[in-house]
Amino acid sequence: MGMRPLEDKIALVTGAGRGIGHAIARRLAADGAEVILNYSRAKEGAEALAAEIVADGGKAWTVMGDVADLASIAAMFEVVAARTPAFDILVNNAGRGSNGQPTLETSTPEIYDDLFALNTRGLFFVTQAASPLLRDGGAIINMSSMVTRARMSGLSVYAGTKAAVEAFTRIWAAELARRQITVNSVSPSMVMTDLIRDNMPPDRIEKIARAIPLGRVGEPEDIAATVAFLAGPGARWITGQDFPVSGGT
Repeated sequence: MGMRPLEDKIALVTGAGRGIGHAIARRLAADGAEVILNYSRAKEGAEALAAEIVADGGKAWTVMGDVADLASIAAMFEVVAARTPAFDILVNNAGRGSNGQPTLETSTPEIYDDLFALNTRGLFFVTQAASPLLRDGGAIINMSSMVTRARMSGLSVYAGTKAAVEAFTRIWAAELARRQITVNSVSPSMVMTDLIRDNMPPDRIEKIARAIPLGRVGEPEDIAATVAFLAGPGARWITGQDFPVSGGT
């Protein structure tokens, strides 16, 4: 059997305690990477997955860090640097949407600041802190969203956070090209996470699925597969791009 595509690589995945981040970490480990699972509140989920990966013969460990808090980011990277002097792949997955879909009229400074602190400011400063530890020839994958293309009420603040992420992706690709570090983003449409499954009525999910050309909502593994490709050897001449993973939406 040949080497797996990410053999001897080390990957840090933020927000890996559940949902899409969980699937990404599992897939990168399956492809041979040692995976560092960051979590903020989902400690049990991160530790359970790390134990599962190790039991399957892989390498994984967890690190706590609230991506919305700059002091917590600094503390997280102190732990990472003490355990491994360098790593190869950064997946900026940590983020969330807005509750209640606030419109222009109903958004508040608190809603705005809360979303930008995690989705945008946090992602920026995680990447800044990670950059000195990333090996030349590494990869950064940022999670955006198809909402940046949407014309739907109630998404402006969330869409704004992700539009900034796509802009970061393009600029960082140019800035880090001298080190052969690729920077790309992935934009899912609706993905069947526990959050969706537990909070959206089945008939609403079915209606959305019918509107998707491929006839279903996404699964976390769909997103993980694209992230794994962008982290691997087959994507070494791809940088500064956004990849919609949306079933054709």
